[in-house]
Amino acid sequence: MTTEFDLGALLAERGAERYELHTKYLNPQLPRMLRTIGFDKVYERGEGAHFFDAEGNDYLDMLAGFGVMGLGRHHPVVRKALHDVLDLDLADLTRFDCQPLPGLLAQRLLTHSPHLDRVFFGNSGTEAVETALKFARYATGRPRVLYCEHAFHGLTTGSLSVNGESGFREGFAPLLPDTAVPLGDLDALARELKKGDVAALIVEPIQGKGVHEAPPGYLRAAQELLHKHKALLIADEVQTGLGRTGDFYAYQHEDGVEPDLVCVAKALSGGYVPVGATLGRDWIFKKVYSSMDRVLVHSASFGSNAQAMACGLAVLSVMENEQIVAGVRATGELLKSRLTALIDTYELLADVRGRGLMIGIEFGRPSSLKLRSRWTMLQAARKGLFAQMVVVPLLQRHRILTQVSGDHLEVIKLIPPLVIDEADVDRFVDAFTAVMDDAHSGGGLMWDFGKTLIKQAVANR
Repeated sequence: MTTEFDLGALLAERGAERYELHTKYLNPQLPRMLRTIGFDKVYERGEGAHFFDAEGNDYLDMLAGFGVMGLGRHHPVVRKALHDVLDLDLADLTRFDCQPLPGLLAQRLLTHSPHLDRVFFGNSGTEAVETALKFARYATGRPRVLYCEHAFHGLTTGSLSVNGESGFREGFAPLLPDTAVPLGDLDALARELKKGDVAALIVEPIQGKGVHEAPPGYLRAAQELLHKHKALLIADEVQTGLGRTGDFYAYQHEDGVEPDLVCVAKALSGGYVPVGATLGRDWIFKKVYSSMDRVLVHSASFGSNAQAMACGLAVLSVMENEQIVAGVRATGELLKSRLTALIDTYELLADVRGRGLMIGIEFGRPSSLKLRSRWTMLQAARKGLFAQMVVVPLLQRHRILTQVSGDHLEVIKLIPPLVIDEADVDRFVDAFTAVMDDAHSGGGLMWDFGKTLIKQAVANR
């Protein structure tokens, strides 16, 4: 008996109900938030670094699904690989055999970090972090992992324990016995290591929240301190890895840094099938998987599935054949330099920072009296409202999707698909300039929207 299922027909019939369905059956606050800020758009399809609505209008994506769409949407090579693996009818996930695709992807992935030896495949970035935390604790026999203030490593319980923002942690205690240290503070790290119970330090080479980079020399010095105290360095490259910052991994910007464990996810999926990977040293894996009795001591039901492995292999092939990392370095430098040149023009623009195509645009207190009074009014209602005032017109007037870099931050984070080109840079800078011109004019729709945000912020207190 053949069961018929027409996905296209289902979407044609019910797709218009998308926001109502989400309100009733999923997170009810998401559609509410989207409607409040005017982000309740209906996108019909995506291609590369662009979305398209039903009227055919294109939107420039400077968010990349929080970094998942490294190669943009529907890259033909990744798409073909997924079709191919489905057509092969592989005997996938038997759990009691060794399929070739996981080994092939692990081998290829490890060529980009030759000091590491083995890979565990899960399904997400937070799983990659959970794996690293478990492996570090078991390998060292110690309970505590250090993390950096303002870090973000995921939202499952272990990852949440090394999350540097209280807003994510509140209400979910008790968590694991981990300790925050300031990013770049070697003295604080040394003090914690002297207690003798630290398994590892987990660190984002560039923090996603606020786009703050580890100071020059910090990762190498931290690694030396950790190894001196028989602790491990974990590099969280879930967002910064696979070319995002202009090297394959962000830790590679600093000579001599060789993390003991590296967490990867997001862009490795090709935007299709979720995948996470934890890369590590041979001795760590052999300690965790020390006998046949421990063969399944850490596993994932969907880990190493054929579709995810095929997408990962296709992504790495595209990155090498199309020289994605070199392109990111050039395009990122162009975008950053053009934005940096605007700092002297706009008093509300405080800083432009980051590497490659991970760029933070920070806004700050203006000097002129009229703008300063408006800025103060926004800050009194809720910090971060001005950045939201910039994000909204970028989408509504210029059809460019961006994000505020974190709660209560006056920072916009740009993490576009790694395939954006010079025309996309021009489009973003021109749109951003127009929004800044409007903000500095002292009136107009942008400040009217600011009043709406203030009312919403006050109502939510």
